[in-house]
Amino acid sequence: MTRPRIRVAAYVIRHRAVSELLVFDHVGMPQAGTQIPAGGVRPGEHLEQAVLREVAEETGLLTATVVRHITTEDKPHPDTRQPRRTTYFKLHAPATTADAWHHTVRGDGDDAGLTFACRFLPLPLTEPLADDQDAWLGHIDPSWTTDNPH
Repeated sequence: MTRPRIRVAAYVIRHRAVSELLVFDHVGMPQAGTQIPAGGVRPGEHLEQAVLREVAEETGLLTATVVRHITTEDKPHPDTRQPRRTTYFKLHAPATTADAWHHTVRGDGDDAGLTFACRFLPLPLTEPLADDQDAWLGHIDPSWTTDNPH
């Protein structure tokens, strides 16, 4: 049996007049869909460190803080079908965080050089996220459950 790839995913929430979720789209790759920050955990890295690193790498946001663990999901990669274990976290972003920005990923990872268009969307979402990443929002607040046609 193949060992699952260990991953983290971040629900970065900003509270203003309504609660909002940080999402991004790949500039020039609309087929990738709207996503939340997520990615692999490095050997020896704590999950909380990994989720903050992924948020910083994919969005450039350095002011997010971990609030709590939401759930751990075992689900294969949508394209390769390779096993994955993703731990979802709720994070908090300051109300003063910009509404939208572009971030180019640096480093030597798979996303290096890609540009992501980051923005906050009001909760509940009106459209599901790529790879059903929105599936656990209702575990934070039941009113944030996305009407997902899948």
